[in-house]
Amino acid sequence: MMPKIFPLTFIFSLFTICVFAQGSQIKIANNSLAKLHISIAEKADFKKQLTIIGEGIKALETAEKDKKTKNWPETWAIKSYLSSYVALIDENEVNSDKYFQFATDALENAIKLDKFQSNTELIKAATYNINVKKQREGSKAFVQNDFGTAFKLLKDVSDFMPKDTLLASNVAICAQNLQLYNDALAYFLRAKENGIKNPTVYQNIASIYASKFENELAIKTIEDGLKINPYHVFLTNDYINLLLDNEQYDRALKAIEASLTTEKQSKLLYYLYGYLQQNQLKNTGTSELAYKKALEIDHNYFDALYQLALVYIQNANDALKAKNTRQFNSMINRAEFSLLKAHEININHKNTIKLLIDIYTRKNRLDKVQELKRKLNEF
Repeated sequence: MMPKIFPLTFIFSLFTICVFAQGSQIKIANNSLAKLHISIAEKADFKKQLTIIGEGIKALETAEKDKKTKNWPETWAIKSYLSSYVALIDENEVNSDKYFQFATDALENAIKLDKFQSNTELIKAATYNINVKKQREGSKAFVQNDFGTAFKLLKDVSDFMPKDTLLASNVAICAQNLQLYNDALAYFLRAKENGIKNPTVYQNIASIYASKFENELAIKTIEDGLKINPYHVFLTNDYINLLLDNEQYDRALKAIEASLTTEKQSKLLYYLYGYLQQNQLKNTGTSELAYKKALEIDHNYFDALYQLALVYIQNANDALKAKNTRQFNSMINRAEFSLLKAHEININHKNTIKLLIDIYTRKNRLDKVQELKRKLNEF
């Protein structure tokens, strides 16, 4: 976070050389700078500091109207610094905001007029204070979910302090909420490039890339996040889902296998592992074990029950081809048991009902067939 006030130790010396060459009002303003420096060193209360600054501001108001001194960069540089200081220390919010605007306008004039860069340090100090004020107001707006105001203010501060990762990520969050996705990506990437570890930043970057169909960049981003946050559950899940969405099944299997060494109570990982074994490798034995493992964790896991039933039906069909009646009956009974439990959990799942109808048709249980058909016709 920024310190509250830019140090003033170097400012006074910049003006002492040229005091006698400047107008009397600039001398008064310059003296206010010196007095303010002393009051800061002595840790004087803010009221005293405001009184000192008031003398300088009053002199500068006169200097602004003078044909000669209104074109001096010193006039505006001093005004910008003194005004920015008031904006930081004045507890009256209305007054603080007024002087913030004075400081911003004066800084613009100072930069424009300071062709020989004789006021560089003072301009830097004013710029710093202005950004402190912007950060305060932007952070307040952010907390209040006023993302438009927060984005406008915090974006400027982040551009001034690009290595502040928290600031960059907050700007990105504002942009996301405003649906400014290119800006969101730019500031999330700024946070990432400067070493942020927060896994949600990597998730957000990947999500934006995926929405742009830049899938390899999305995958690479999650991989970068996992290097910094190994075995992070949500990053791992996002990584596996991205691989599955992009039909990179071999990589997905390896990722799931690696995750299962640490996440032994994740029913989703066991389910996904079983699903890939079943549908990509046609390995029904391994998929059956995986689904059963998922059901050990959650006995009412519908997806695992349904897919396990499909495994049993496949095994039953294979047994039928091999004319192994005993094996066929065993597998059909297991499929029926899994489907009935799945049906209890989700009575409106049409495919479950259709499979049960098929099983009861094979078993010549016409009463059950008619009952389930009536249910199906009710949808």
